[in-house]
Amino acid sequence: MTQNMLRNVAIIAHVDHGKTTLVDQLLKQSGSFGAHQHVAERALDRNDLERERGITILAKCTAVQWGDVRLNIVDTPGHADFGGEVERILNMVDGVVVLVDAAEGVLPQTKFVVGKALARGLKPIVVVNKIDRPDARADEVHNEVFDLFAALGANDEQLDFPMLYASGRQGWATVDLDGPRESLKPLFDLIVSHVPAPNLPEDAPFAMVVTILESDNFLGRVLTGRVEQGRATVNMPVRVISFDGRSVETGRLTKLLAFRGLERVPVDEVSAGDIIAVAGLKEATVPDTIGGMEITAALPATPIDPPTLSMTFRINDGPLAGREGKKVTSRQIRERLFREAEGNVAIKVTDSNETEAFEVAGRGELQLGVLIEQMRREGFELTIGRPRVLTRENEAGEREEPMEEVLIDVDEPYAGVVVEKMSRRKGELQDIRPSGGGKQRLTFRIPSRGLIGYHGEFLTDTRGSGVMNRHFVGYGPWKGTLEGRRNGALISNSDGESVQYSLFALQDRGTLFIGAGEKVYLGMILGEHSRENDLDINPIREKKLTNIRAAGKDEALLLIPPRRLNLEQAIAYIEDDELVEVTPSAIRLRKRHLDPHSRKKADRAFDAA
Repeated sequence: MTQNMLRNVAIIAHVDHGKTTLVDQLLKQSGSFGAHQHVAERALDRNDLERERGITILAKCTAVQWGDVRLNIVDTPGHADFGGEVERILNMVDGVVVLVDAAEGVLPQTKFVVGKALARGLKPIVVVNKIDRPDARADEVHNEVFDLFAALGANDEQLDFPMLYASGRQGWATVDLDGPRESLKPLFDLIVSHVPAPNLPEDAPFAMVVTILESDNFLGRVLTGRVEQGRATVNMPVRVISFDGRSVETGRLTKLLAFRGLERVPVDEVSAGDIIAVAGLKEATVPDTIGGMEITAALPATPIDPPTLSMTFRINDGPLAGREGKKVTSRQIRERLFREAEGNVAIKVTDSNETEAFEVAGRGELQLGVLIEQMRREGFELTIGRPRVLTRENEAGEREEPMEEVLIDVDEPYAGVVVEKMSRRKGELQDIRPSGGGKQRLTFRIPSRGLIGYHGEFLTDTRGSGVMNRHFVGYGPWKGTLEGRRNGALISNSDGESVQYSLFALQDRGTLFIGAGEKVYLGMILGEHSRENDLDINPIREKKLTNIRAAGKDEALLLIPPRRLNLEQAIAYIEDDELVEVTPSAIRLRKRHLDPHSRKKADRAFDAA
């Protein structure tokens, strides 16, 4: 197939604006599925975590045939924490479909991905999705998108973008709001006419940049990217060169795979412009260059924004270690973390100053939380430290920290408490305006560390009705000390199993995180104290049995249901002297020093320092 018959396009948008659902309809209406073939909803979200959370975590490639033209379509993540995936994918495409919710409009991640696409000179197509929503405001959103493009420095050609109105779920798109709502043919035709065909040299030696790294049970390491020049055939000898010019390995392309619908199909030959996957190489990774033996220099690769958040991953050294997981050693944890960093360029792993511990840096709490959840499902046991932001020094030697822009949609009665809480966390209110339906849209600029642990508190303050979106906007001056958690912890002073009689007497002291009959140990955090100080408690004390019976003596012991923290909540909750213990079957909170005497010594040493 010639390059004129190819179109490479990425679909980019804020989280939950309908990218993966739209790709489902593109696959169906292009004839990629058989008439009686059953296909799951959000077919490209194959990962269990993606299906459970309803978000795209990993970028995926697919291809559809529209007439004589093959459309290579890349579905990208919408959450800011997975922005590294989006940045790499934009290297493979010549145009982007910018999806914007007809009611929510332009949100932070939209700005992030659109800014990256415009900077690369890609030609955008704007699709205002979910136009069938009762609160849709198509014209206002159109103006918001134009203002965004202008603010991001789009050139005249990019500002003259074509626009469609669509409903990805119902499977139609139209040029006019009052136009026929039949199919996605207008979108297919617009991609073919507006997105340029690849214009890459076919006579030069073969070369491609690795963009995605996957592991296959049958093929081993599978590397995906776009052929930037030349042609490649099966069993062709190649060399791999790292982005800094170092020779990595030589080998053969044992498999060449092209994308056809949801499948990867073996092919004998590929040429410049094709998005392909290759197998047979053992060391190549993102963003290395794979090329013919005559290649001597690496192709340029777009630099990725640096990580902004770091966590310490340690072995589980608690009393219950090794009982619930199969992978518990530091060697196994190290191998898994470095394997993740190999395929995900937004994550950096280094050895920690602590023994049998590693520093893992990423884009945000969600990205690292997903990694921890994947590891616990694989049978790992580990303990996680409190997230820390990664600071830097500017040219003047001043300390700077990551800053984020936060957009909050909240009911008007709760706007006051949100502004108060954000200001306590060093947030600066940039804008406030009504967003319809009795809601207000608040825009803040706030240090990244000010948002650690705030989301749960935000949902409580807004009675679950608030929506918060955020994205990294750069570095700003260090804002000083932030107030930490206001309440202390209820800490177990014994090993054993929690007893209902004891918990009934303790629940007046604060909010419990556990119920009766659960394993506890010395130094484990069992709940939140109602006061500022930590309190050691005995959760295993049983009722003394006597032979005296009296009316009312044996009253019913009714426990308040415990507050169960999920993984992200637990990570956000802990302080610097606390850890989250993660196993395949449990998430526990504990003090870093389990023995109370060791904790007091550590506190005295910290105060002296």
